[in-house]
Amino acid sequence: MGKLSGKTALVTGGGRGVGRGISERLGREGALVAVHYGSDATAAKDTVRTIEEEGGRAFAFRTELGTPGDAEALWAAFDEQITEFAPEGGLDILVNNAGVVSNGFIDVIDEAEYDRVFAINAKAPFFIVKHGLSRLRDNGRIINISSGVTKVAIPDVIAYSASKGAVDTLTLTLAQGLGSRGITVNAVAPGTIETDANPWVKDPESRAHIASVSVFNRVGQPDDIGDVVAFLASDDARWITAEVLDVSGGSALGV
Repeated sequence: MGKLSGKTALVTGGGRGVGRGISERLGREGALVAVHYGSDATAAKDTVRTIEEEGGRAFAFRTELGTPGDAEALWAAFDEQITEFAPEGGLDILVNNAGVVSNGFIDVIDEAEYDRVFAINAKAPFFIVKHGLSRLRDNGRIINISSGVTKVAIPDVIAYSASKGAVDTLTLTLAQGLGSRGITVNAVAPGTIETDANPWVKDPESRAHIASVSVFNRVGQPDDIGDVVAFLASDDARWITAEVLDVSGGSALGV
């Protein structure tokens, strides 16, 4: 029996990259995993298949984030499918993972791009939590995926950094507000992770540079994040809340 047996988890953007690593890890711990995706149905279904082949349970569902009413649409789609797998419905673990990266200095980021980044990275998690609280059981877990860029100045990802900074503050404030229900709220802040969202990592020179930034001299993998999320989702982390855990392999410690 895994540490999350009998629990239900929802992972936004759970079919690819870091989200897939999280979904599969939660599945191995026994959770029923709702794998949300925005566009890549093939990847999401493959993630579900992998979880099932490892003896777990999962289902995929699609909604678009960053649009008006996105949170309500996500929960409606979740409610429609969850009873097939768990007749009682409800949720124990919410992982706000879905996000987009925006590259550009402040002089090139226009309002449309700024609004897009904040709509997906900051606004969507806010309202997903708001509309999900009636479904989230007491002693549940909310885990937000932040980024290591919030603690250093990287001018050419300024909009992305600001949106993730909002996630950190949301985490802190929710932890205070939901503590009376026994719900922990934490964030995980990865460094650069080798996923299809970072194809440039495959370039040998870029890869060597990214590896050199970490004290372990390697590039982070989705499993490095999934394992930490699984810990925060478990009862082992019951006394941890309002934290932003750096999961960057000690990146930029000497900067």
